[in-house]
Amino acid sequence: MRMLGLTSIVLAAGLAFAAPVAAQAPAAAPAAPVTAPAAADDTAAPVADNATAPAVADPTLDASGMPLQAPSATVGQPQDGLYGLQEQVTPNGRTAHWFHDWILVPLITLISIFVLVLMIYVIIRYRRSANPVPSKTSHNVAIEIAWTLIPVLILVAIAIPSIKLLAAQFKPAPKEAVTLKAIGNQWFWSYEYPDHGGIQLTANMLKEKDQVPAGTRFRTDADGPRLLATDQRVVLPVGVPIRLITTAQDVIHSWAIPAFWIKLDAVPGRLNETSFIIEKPGVYFGQCSELCGARHAYMPITVEAVAPEVFARWVAAKGGKMPAVGTETTTAAAPAGNEADDTTNGTEGANVAVTNATAAPAVTNAPATANPAGAGNTGN
Repeated sequence: MRMLGLTSIVLAAGLAFAAPVAAQAPAAAPAAPVTAPAAADDTAAPVADNATAPAVADPTLDASGMPLQAPSATVGQPQDGLYGLQEQVTPNGRTAHWFHDWILVPLITLISIFVLVLMIYVIIRYRRSANPVPSKTSHNVAIEIAWTLIPVLILVAIAIPSIKLLAAQFKPAPKEAVTLKAIGNQWFWSYEYPDHGGIQLTANMLKEKDQVPAGTRFRTDADGPRLLATDQRVVLPVGVPIRLITTAQDVIHSWAIPAFWIKLDAVPGRLNETSFIIEKPGVYFGQCSELCGARHAYMPITVEAVAPEVFARWVAAKGGKMPAVGTETTTAAAPAGNEADDTTNGTEGANVAVTNATAAPAVTNAPATANPAGAGNTGN
């Protein structure tokens, strides 16, 4: 009995000492998982914020994707009843317009009037009834000198400004010029900006509302006139030299904007180049001016001229980048994924290699740019 009582006392004492330890264990267990999730949340938050950075919006389009800048009815497009050339918005265009209006037209008018008066005088003065005995004079030195010398002087007066204008049209673009490569295709235009991250555009003519299926984009007055509006506008800065390079994929095309005084042939396998400066913001229209096939009349050109800061935002919206200040711009870089020709051409004044990359980019706006041959324009 004494041994049994002693054993009971020892067991009771052991249980008394073990109870506080067991009571403390459940309280300490949740401490570890409380602090660990907090540390993980603190480090994950900045990553989520950076992943959702907003994209740059296209400054030339509104929220619905329609162009913000509407064309002018009197600038950059044909006008009903217009007599003369379109208003020019480039230095060479203004010079050529002056040359046409103040030298060529007056000379043509004076020569035409002089020849008409001379013919009327000869008909009246030397008719049979007024001159029954014809003159036998065979030479007149004064008249022969006059009709040789006067045309020479007229040609010299025309040649001096004409040669100056011709040289200005083919003057090489400066280093800081914005390069635009226009590629003619049957029958649409594709474009590249090799100095701005290889931006690529494909421009097709916008059809009328009754020529496209329901839900497909069609031409509106905000896009431009009929047969001249395109689904993609070429965006260029105002007041900055533009280097235009043309080539073609299939046959000879011609990139022409009357308001710029530009008409440059696009020849397969070759590069043509010219330069110009747009002086006035606006929307300007042109067409292919070389007979290139059945749908030659349906490959228009639309250029939107904007301020340089707007152009920089447009480049960013297209996924490109502005070239660094002081760096030379390339003349025609081959875009990623295109196979360039083995032949390179040197450009005067640029000291850079020119790659004749003529592969057209894929059409991304399928509903708006689908342009099957003969579809929707048979009645135009």
